Amino acid sequence: MALFPLIISVLGMVLLTKRKDLDRFLLIIIAFSMLAAINGIKQLYIGPSAGEQRFLDAGGSVTHLIWGQLRVFSFYSDAGQFGASQAHLSLMCLILAFGKMSWWKRILLIMLAGILFYGMLISGTRGALFVLLSGGFFALLLSKRISVILVGGCLVVLFIAFLKFTHIGSSNYQIYRLRSALDTHDASLNVRLQNQQLLANYLQDKPFGDGLGTIGKWGKEYNPDKFLSTIEPDSLWVKIWASYGIVGLICWFAFMMFLLGQCCGICLRIKDRNLRIKVIALTSGIAGIIFCSYGNEVMNAFPSSAITWLSCVLVYLSPTFDVTTTDRKLSQEVPDSKGIWILKGDLYQYVTNSRSTHA
Repeated sequence: MALFPLIISVLGMVLLTKRKDLDRFLLIIIAFSMLAAINGIKQLYIGPSAGEQRFLDAGGSVTHLIWGQLRVFSFYSDAGQFGASQAHLSLMCLILAFGKMSWWKRILLIMLAGILFYGMLISGTRGALFVLLSGGFFALLLSKRISVILVGGCLVVLFIAFLKFTHIGSSNYQIYRLRSALDTHDASLNVRLQNQQLLANYLQDKPFGDGLGTIGKWGKEYNPDKFLSTIEPDSLWVKIWASYGIVGLICWFAFMMFLLGQCCGICLRIKDRNLRIKVIALTSGIAGIIFCSYGNEVMNAFPSSAITWLSCVLVYLSPTFDVTTTDRKLSQEVPDSKGIWILKGDLYQYVTNSRSTHA
């Protein structure tokens, strides 16, 4: 919860120093997510591998086989992580498709977004829907275009209305499962709310919580005698609340909102259109994972933890990749010059008419 983000952030700041590192990062996470989607589809229609079947037989079937329907988990730790990650990358691919590129790349990104969205559906993870909704909301706002905000907002409202007020496609288990995410009378939701009420009563006189490793998997393994070990958190937000108390939860949430606000501010300052689209995709994905973590412990597990924190790093570094912004700053430093700044490799060189250079 604390060590991995610290290590990932520091290493990312040191190693991802060039614009091509951003492109490589996007290529890698999209490629591996696509492999996960293909393996998930194979899992559903052909069947799990021997190792995956052992996972189900060892107790995984309790949460991954519902009414005889497999909640696909691919090669991730569980279906919740798989579904949220697929939604995360589906949203990013869709946003990236609005960048300036050749037509075949745009079509490819839209196709990838569709396949990854299907991967989210077959996971049976209802909370993954909120990655799309919250991340999409930020993407629309950061576009800074009224027409995009209005059209996109209408599409989102129609999509929610389709799930909430119709039964079209409910014969399909994946669509039915997704639609239940908006059902306020859902039994699973009511159990979670009851658990949160129990926690509220227990933590009334514990403003700093009950301590690390007292709830969830580690609570059962290392502190089975604690009351919190008997309650499922079902949420990263709830886990932080139980471990660190209301004080810790407020501090963590304030930090997340500060981080997200900083990322949004950077998006608005980027001048290079292609780079801005990439930064918006990263920021929207970060927002989606943060808010989705209210329903599942998504942000605290691989690969969403690594992708989210490296996304934060790349957004913070993105102003140094913005050649347009850099050129403007350099021109302000030498307003009376008769030369130009030329980017050669990783260095800018100032070239005058007399061909003299200053690195």
